[in-house]
Amino acid sequence: METKNFKTLDEFKTELISDSEMQNQFKADPIAAISQIQQKKPLDDVWIYRIVVLALGITILAIILGTIVLIAVGRVEGDTGVPTILTAIGSAAIGALAGLLAPTSTKNN
Repeated sequence: METKNFKTLDEFKTELISDSEMQNQFKADPIAAISQIQQKKPLDDVWIYRIVVLALGITILAIILGTIVLIAVGRVEGDTGVPTILTAIGSAAIGALAGLLAPTSTKNN
């Protein structure tokens, strides 16, 4: 039996119900059969990272442009008048983006 990857338990159940060979393998030796099953990790999905990076990048750009517009129309004078919420959201987005893009250390035990 080749190794099969499943994202969810429902996907596994559907495959088990429809595949008689898999059912027979589970009846004969459940331990060996389950060792051939692997769950897909969400980390393997590169689109998650692309969407998050894009959303955080758009947030950062929107904060910068919003602050520039507020200064340009005269609603804010200098950098001390920038609303605190814009500073907080911008800082959080930059921190999240840095944390997401920073390399992680991997230890092999």
